[in-house]
Amino acid sequence: MKTIKYRSRGPEVRFLEEILSDMDYQVFVSNYFGLDTHHAIWNYQQKNDLVVDGIVGLKTWSKLLEQNPEVLQQNNKLLAEQDLIAFGKEYDLELATVKAVNEVESSGKGFLADGRAKILFEGHVFWRQLKQRGIDPNDYYNQQTSNVLYPEWTRNHYKGGGAEYDRLQKAVNIDTKAEFEEAAYSSASWGAFQIMGYHAQNLGYPSVKDFVQKMQKHEREHLKAFGRFLATNNLIRHLKQKDWAKFARGYNGPAYAQNHYDVKLQRAYERYK
Repeated sequence: MKTIKYRSRGPEVRFLEEILSDMDYQVFVSNYFGLDTHHAIWNYQQKNDLVVDGIVGLKTWSKLLEQNPEVLQQNNKLLAEQDLIAFGKEYDLELATVKAVNEVESSGKGFLADGRAKILFEGHVFWRQLKQRGIDPNDYYNQQTSNVLYPEWTRNHYKGGGAEYDRLQKAVNIDTKAEFEEAAYSSASWGAFQIMGYHAQNLGYPSVKDFVQKMQKHEREHLKAFGRFLATNNLIRHLKQKDWAKFARGYNGPAYAQNHYDVKLQRAYERYK
């Protein structure tokens, strides 16, 4: 594992924070190694007779993985080379293109350290999903629900990692009506490619619950959902033409250029090619 410390960024940081969160450390799960994670690691190193320097190197990683063996069980849920080859054949795409898209558009890995599919719950989408089901969200909007049900997008309520499942369950529990569970599942993005649950039936899944169950199985299912999303939204043609800007706009929205998604895709493609 890569050595990381305060102010490091990347998927290794998120993986570390997921493990720490599962161990009941109060850290915000993201790709940034902040002071909360720094203090948690100092505490962990003190408790486990390690050098207390806040640096997560070989020894600290070894101890963390030794104490959390379940995180290694994810290996049987990860994509393999053959999965990407099969995806390329199915959609008539060059393997280098498939690898570039998988690298840039996936979130690094599709599962949390505890083995559940990665999710992000969107309270503003939940608001809209309830309205679509004939339920007035204003009737349920109060101080207790305001971190999972709100009319406008905000990142202020994100928790990251397994805590997003807590937010999802809180939304489900607002009311015993079956529509609340369906709306809640539809309001989270799922897996490595963060496909929103409300796309499920348009992508050919019988229901959002069926979609969610498949997302818990394997990253192969995440890739399958991603392929269906690209085909449904007519984005495969841009990949065949290597038109990275049009593909990035279609998948990431009009703000794609701010994050240089098209440039990242082209560079990744050239490297794999």
